[in-house]
Amino acid sequence: MSLTERYTRVFLPKSGALAFFVSILVWGIGIGCFYAALNNYLSDIHRIDQYERGWLEFFRELPGLGLVFLLALLHRVSDWKIMRLGTLVSMAGVIGLLVPADKIGVTALVMVWSAGEHLVMPVRNSIAMQIAAPGRAGQSLGFQTGAMNAGTVIGSLAVALIFWCGIRFFGVTDRSALYQLVWIFIFLLMLLSVICTFTPNAPSRASKRPRLYVNWKFRKYYALELFYGARKQVFLTFGPYLLIRNYGMPTDRMALLLGICAGANIFLGPQIGRLTDRIGYRNVMIYDTVILFFVCLLYGFAGDWFPAPIAFWVVVVNFFLDAVISSTSLATNLYLKEISTGADELTSSMTTGISINHLISILAAPFGGWIWLRFGCGALFGFAAAMAVANSLFALTLPRPGSGRQSGSPEGVGTPGHD
Repeated sequence: MSLTERYTRVFLPKSGALAFFVSILVWGIGIGCFYAALNNYLSDIHRIDQYERGWLEFFRELPGLGLVFLLALLHRVSDWKIMRLGTLVSMAGVIGLLVPADKIGVTALVMVWSAGEHLVMPVRNSIAMQIAAPGRAGQSLGFQTGAMNAGTVIGSLAVALIFWCGIRFFGVTDRSALYQLVWIFIFLLMLLSVICTFTPNAPSRASKRPRLYVNWKFRKYYALELFYGARKQVFLTFGPYLLIRNYGMPTDRMALLLGICAGANIFLGPQIGRLTDRIGYRNVMIYDTVILFFVCLLYGFAGDWFPAPIAFWVVVVNFFLDAVISSTSLATNLYLKEISTGADELTSSMTTGISINHLISILAAPFGGWIWLRFGCGALFGFAAAMAVANSLFALTLPRPGSGRQSGSPEGVGTPGHD
């Protein structure tokens, strides 16, 4: 089958699919660049310590907590326009980093970037389903995820190349100049992403906005989202900061490591999905958190257990493993599908779960930073290891797949994604 035939089978004609995926790929490159440089930028340029990093993450995650309310205000606006608006907001945040600012100013600019990023998150999934041919929504979502992951890899490697060439070939000694080059590059990528969305085939209708929905039967799902929100925060915030602050990992190597992790997940993510289908969401949750227990211990105590050069590589391998097993969060979505009674309830409950996830994330960030600064990284990651054990024990209380389906639950509810 030719590429053109495959394209016409998966996507609706004149739906703007090609423009959308080019925009998402470019957007993904910008995201990859931003997060590949952010942690080193905060440490190198603004000397933000572990506690302050936790508070910055608190404010970065606030837009995610208010996402439901932001989308409610924009309920008459089409998804394509919201994607443009979110990209423009992120552009304002990243270009603002070129202006000299103190720690409070930088926190505000990162929060602006995050507000735009969170606006784009849900609508890109909606658009991916809108442009799909009947019965091909899953494939379209898969292409969208692949484009984002590919963009993240390219963006991470671009930052690594900028710093590697700047320092080794051009002899740049002022790292702030290299960070400014990265921010300008991201701004131009965001501009190109916006331009790609101005296709004449983009529909002007708004999709149905998910509402906040709470039901007692989903209490275990809500608890799992609390566990995942805390686990996600430890990995995203304190994993990279451990390598940067304790082991001195420079920007180019940090960006390269993030690119390797994102690239591996392009191939390993689907394998984890197949494994979950084979052994069930309950077993994946249990085994995942057992592995996470040892990952957390190595994060916290590798420096005490091994000589410094070996400890560094132990933590690097540990970071890679942590990035891979984070894909097992899809097991929680499969559990939600099992107990939902319809597609509308599934979508609404996922929205509630995302809000709960962000609520615990914004609380865990400053609390984790305080623990690290007050008691050391061993205490922080030791606490995370204890949470992993609690999560495993909680997963044991879940019904086995097939036994927890509510009466009247349709077999045809699709497996949801999770941002």
